[in-house]
Amino acid sequence: MITAIREVRRARNMTLEQVALRCSPPTTAQTIGRLETGTRTVSVAWLNRIAAALEVAPADLVTLPDRAALPVAATLDANGAHALRQPQTLVPPQPASGGIALVVTGSIADYRSGDQLWCDLRPPAAFALALNRDVLVPLPAGRFLFARLIGIDGDALLLLPLTPGARPTSVAAPPWLAQATRLIRTL
Repeated sequence: MITAIREVRRARNMTLEQVALRCSPPTTAQTIGRLETGTRTVSVAWLNRIAAALEVAPADLVTLPDRAALPVAATLDANGAHALRQPQTLVPPQPASGGIALVVTGSIADYRSGDQLWCDLRPPAAFALALNRDVLVPLPAGRFLFARLIGIDGDALLLLPLTPGARPTSVAAPPWLAQATRLIRTL
C-alpha cells in the first residue's frame, strides 16, 4: 500500500515527533518515520491512529491509483507567495463514510450560495465534541436547524441560529447532530 502520510504531515506543518505524541497511545518519531517510508507495514489500525493525530480521514493517507494528487507550487501568507523548501503534494479530500452534506442555496453568515458543507454525524454521547461549531440538528416533522452549538444542558442543546439578531434556541434530546467539518467552495 502506498501512503501519503509524509505529504499530509508536511502539509499540516507537523514534525514526526508532533505526530508521534498526538497518536493515541503516543508512539515514537522513528515509528512514524518508518511508516511514512514504508520500511514498516502500515496496518489499518496505524492508519486510523495517524489520521486521528493529523486530524484527517484515514482515506486521506492512502494513495490510490485513480486518485490525483496536486503538486504545491508555493505557500501564501500575509507577506506574499513563497517558494517551497521541500516538494509537497496535496491529496484531495474524500468524504467520510457515514457523513452527510448540506448545499448552501442562499448566502448566510460566512457561507455563500454554492458552498458544500461536509458533516460528520455525532451520537448524543459525542455532542460535546461539536461545541462552538456549526451543526445541523433534526427537528420534528422532518425539519432541520443549522446553527452554532453554544451549550448543552442535560439532553437539551442550546443553539444560536446564524441569522443576524437571532435568539438562542433549545432543542430537546435530538437523536443525532451533524457537525460541519469541511467547507467545499468554488472560487
